[in-house]
This record gives sequence, C-alpha cells and structure tokens, in this order.
Amino acid sequence: MKLEQIQSPVNTKLVTDYWSENADIHSFFEYKYNEQSFIDRANYLQNNIYRSKELTEIIRSFMEKYGVHEKTNKHLLELEHGAMVIVGGQQSGLLTGPLYSIHKAISVILLAQEQREKLNEPVVPMFWIAGEDHDIEEINHTYTILDAEVKKRGYSERSKLKTMASTTKLNPEAIEQFVKTVFQDFGETEYTEQLMAVVLAHAKSSDTFTDFFTVLMNDLFKNHGLLLLDATYAPFRKYEQRYFKELIENNEKIAAQVVEQEKKLAQAGYSMPIGATENNANLFFVKEGERFLLERKNGHFSNALAQVKLTEVQLLHLAEDCPEVLSNNVVTRPLMQEMAIPVLAFVGGPGELAYWATLKPAFTTLQLQMPIFAPRLNLTIVTRQVQQILEQQQLTVAQVFAGQAEEKLLQFIAEIQDQEAQQLIGRMNEQLMGQYEALSEYLQDKNYHVEKLLEKNKAYHDRQFRYLQAKISEQVLQKHDAVIRQYKTLLLELFPNGSYQERIYNPYQYINAYGLSFVDDLLQLPMNLSEQHQIISI
Repeated sequence: MKLEQIQSPVNTKLVTDYWSENADIHSFFEYKYNEQSFIDRANYLQNNIYRSKELTEIIRSFMEKYGVHEKTNKHLLELEHGAMVIVGGQQSGLLTGPLYSIHKAISVILLAQEQREKLNEPVVPMFWIAGEDHDIEEINHTYTILDAEVKKRGYSERSKLKTMASTTKLNPEAIEQFVKTVFQDFGETEYTEQLMAVVLAHAKSSDTFTDFFTVLMNDLFKNHGLLLLDATYAPFRKYEQRYFKELIENNEKIAAQVVEQEKKLAQAGYSMPIGATENNANLFFVKEGERFLLERKNGHFSNALAQVKLTEVQLLHLAEDCPEVLSNNVVTRPLMQEMAIPVLAFVGGPGELAYWATLKPAFTTLQLQMPIFAPRLNLTIVTRQVQQILEQQQLTVAQVFAGQAEEKLLQFIAEIQDQEAQQLIGRMNEQLMGQYEALSEYLQDKNYHVEKLLEKNKAYHDRQFRYLQAKISEQVLQKHDAVIRQYKTLLLELFPNGSYQERIYNPYQYINAYGLSFVDDLLQLPMNLSEQHQIISI
C-alpha cells in the first residue's frame, strides 16, 4: 500500500471552519481539536467517577457471541480498570455498510493508539452500533460496479413494519443470494473464493442485521482490539436506567436549548441539521420491535400511532422497570454516551459534526461536558487498474475530484465525432424541410387541406435524420470504447455519482481486489486525523 495525502477538495463549510483555528464555529463546542484539549479532557475524566467495571462486563457479554480476541480482551481489562475511550458509531448496514463505517473504526483505533502514547495512559477504541435505527431501507443495500455503471444491489426481503435493525430478522436464503450477487459483480480474483466463504459463513450465523454487521466488524478488526456494543443490547439498556431518568426529568429544557442553539447555528451561517422542535421529547418508545418518536404535549409523552400516552411519572417508572422500551434519538444519544462511557473523544463524520454543534447547552443542563469531537478520516482507495488509467490519461486523483476527468471525457467525445457526416445530414434535413415549405405553399394556393399530413411527414423525416445521426455517433463511440471506458472507470471508482467512493461502495469490493489483510494493512499506514484526504493505492 502507498499513502498520499491531499487537501480535501469537497468539504462543507462547517467541516472547513472546524479545522480552522480561529473560526466562530468553535464557540459551539467545548474543545478545539488540538493536543492541549486532549490533556484537559483526560484530566476532566480522571476527576469523574464512571461505572467502568459494570460497563466492561456488559461489553464482554455482548461480544462473547462474536468472539473476544486477545487484544480485545486486553482492552476490556484496561477499561475495567478505568481506561478512557475513543468512541465512534454507525448503523448496522449490510457488508458493514458504506466504506466510511470502517473508516470510522480505523479512525477510532488510530486516535486511541495516538492518545495512549501521548497521554501515557490506557485509551481504548470502541464502536457504538446503532442497532436501534429503524430505517431499514437505508441499510438493506449496497452498490457495485457492473458494465461500467454503478449498480444498486439490495436485500430482497421487505417488511411493512419499521422495526429496528437489531430486531429485524434476516431471511437465510435472501441474504445468501444477496452476498453471492454482490460478489459476482466484484469479479473473480485469487481471494474471492475464500473471502466469499467467510462472509457467507458469517451471514449464516446471523439472525438480524445487527448480528451480521457485528460479526463482520469483529472479524475485520480482530487484531486491533475494537470494542463493539449494540445500543439495544438489553443489559446495556438496564445499565442506562438512571441516565434515561435524567433525560426525562430535563426533557423540556433540553428540547428548548437545542432549538435555540440550532437557531444560533443558522444565524452563524450554517444549516439547521436537526430541525428541532420544543415539543420533541427526543426519545423513542419501542413497541414490538418498532420505534415511535415521543412528543411532549399537554403534560404527556405521547405517540398516536403507537397509542402511547404517558405522564412524566409513568415514563420514569418505565425507565426504571423496563428501559428496553426506550431509545435515544440524534439529540439524546450523545448525552447518553457521555453519561454511560468515559469518552475522551467522539469520532464522527460531517453530518454528526453538524448535529453535535447544536448540543453544547444540553450537555451543560445535565452537568456534563461535551467531549472532543474528532472528524473521522476521509479515505479513497485506488486500485492498480485505476492507477494505470490515471497514468495513461495524465490525471491525478485530486483532478478527478475536481471534475477534470469528466471534462476530458466530454472533450474527447467532441473531438472524435464525425463532424462532416453530421453536417451533411443536417444540410440534407434543411433542404428537405425547405422543400416541404415550398410544397406547403403550393398546396395552400391550390386549396388542398393536407396540413396535418404534411406535418406528420415532416416529423417522420426529422426523426429519421436524428436517428441516423445518433447511429453514426454510436458507431464512432464504439470505435473509441476503450478510451471512453477508461474515463468512466475513473469516475465510477473515484467519484461515483458525484460523491466520494466511501459513501457508495462497501469494503469487500476492495478486500476482494487486495486480499484479506486489507484492514490490517490500512492500519499500518502513517495516518492521523486531519483535514487531509488520504489517497491509498493498493
């Protein structure tokens, strides 16, 4: 593997400003992202008490089903004795979801290693699996490249219910067919047979979306001690009882503060990422595996669809007696995380950065401190085929991001067109249309009423000329198909659908091309979290 770092050409204003030392955005966060912040945050954590022993037992019991490897066990023992945690998280997508899921995990691991060395204290990596997410349509598919096109490949089973990923059962035949179809699109390499066998075995052992996600992540990061925890795991929900109570008791104030902070964020020139309302309880009620967002109205927490209407006292009793019926949303999840885990820093993407920018007063209300926000790594994987094409077409990855590959493709197509043939056809069409005009005038003088028939004939001939032009263009393009495919491959591989590949493709596409040590080798590269975009040639 070869690493190159470039300035990221595609960033939101929020991300750009967050990396800036003097930008106003920092007033929305507790810490800037720098060395002193990590020292200060570590001191803060060491002066607070966390239920680390209990938390460790919960994580260990969750992971035992998937396998607790040597380094994972080491990190669990360190957590039990008070280690700080770097946390990142994601929904449980099929085949781990888009590449940025493993980019987050890699970021978490690298940042934990870095801070362990700098602080000379145990710092462990943890991945929070958002198994409570109920938008199955967002996680039930992936994308591949087939016949020079981006191809959406979906899991065929559908449910009418909006059940959580952790309670949505997988159909064994459907998930097997999904995996085989995706790997067929990848194409055969020396690694395909072994890799697909591993993935199919994991699919067979998985009951739910979250099971499948967890076993794959645990397998990919088995040598790096990544701790995994599903937000819906029943013992963890019980562990959160007291924290749900705090969220309920301060519910109205938290909602009002998020609304106000979001307005300030918009006034500062940024978007309103949440669309918060003062009546939103920012908690879900779970019923038969489905999540229903609670609204605070007329002294009650309610949801008409779920036929739920509870007083604050009743909701507090639920938090105590059966916390598994409660679930966090985008506002309360970071607050719950801060209460439950000794978080040194949270690793997130651009969307999460925007959400977190609305939350500082909510943390203060609960007498909490917002942890350091660490923007995750941005990575682009460059295969050998893509490297060769870049060299042949004298382009760089940065230039592809900037649209130069698309410009060169359009320029090439324009240059190879048979302009003379197109002009000859155009002149023939003009001459014929002129003759139609002359005929039309003659027939009108003779008082013949055939205007509609004339227009129909003109339209027919015009279609035929355009069809002839199109067929000539098609044959010209076919003659130069090899070059055109090269440009299309660059766009499909590096910037599919006008977006970074990490938002489209899953990691197994690249493991299939590189080998089973793909993730291990990525973690050996000298990367650190920064505003730089990491270009990795495999």
